Amino acid sequence: MKKTLSAGTIEAGDMLETLKGMSDPANVKGMARFGINSKNTLGVPVPAVRKLAKEIGRDHRLAAKLWSSGVHEARLLAGFIGDPAMVTESQMEKWALDFDSWDICDQVCSNLFDKTPFAVDKLREWSRREEEFVKRASFVLMASLAVHDKKADDKLFESFLPVIKSESRDERNFVKKAVNWALRQIGKRNLRLNKSAIRTAKEIQKLDSKSAKWIAADALRELQGPAVAKKLAKG
Repeated sequence: MKKTLSAGTIEAGDMLETLKGMSDPANVKGMARFGINSKNTLGVPVPAVRKLAKEIGRDHRLAAKLWSSGVHEARLLAGFIGDPAMVTESQMEKWALDFDSWDICDQVCSNLFDKTPFAVDKLREWSRREEEFVKRASFVLMASLAVHDKKADDKLFESFLPVIKSESRDERNFVKKAVNWALRQIGKRNLRLNKSAIRTAKEIQKLDSKSAKWIAADALRELQGPAVAKKLAKG
């Protein structure tokens, strides 16, 4: 298979057969214990899927076909090999509606969607959506941009903080963890944003919501901790 692993030459059916050949039912059970949807899941470890993606490179045509298969690992692979320059808003919407597991949501958002020119507009839109994984995608994008977009202005991330505060009352596990993740990643970007994130966390802490109080306490523990202070002091 390695001899034919080059972008534009691989058929989706062949790649699905490759993934099935790497399947491990025991891994499926283990994944389920971590809240990963076991439906249409082969149990292929993410590092193995990433290795395939590196061998393939960007192949948007293949990514689209793999996504359509509905197979869990095929969708992970699609997120790794999709071409951000070819992603459309309609594709983002379609794929987001297909999200049925936190790991698919997180990998697609942090490896593909965050590199598109539509990321900020979509995350603002998705933050108001009711679907659990669509809303989660909003905050995963915030967290991913905070880590990956080195050139973005602080004002962009400060504009996310009121959204984080307003949605911190969402009690759903996969949403509140993403809201917390976004707040922490923004607060670790630099000293200015650290202060802004801590201020927001303290405001969230006052809200009458178990989810909000958990988000705030967990974020403050890290953002005010010695490890973050040391990192930010180094610039």
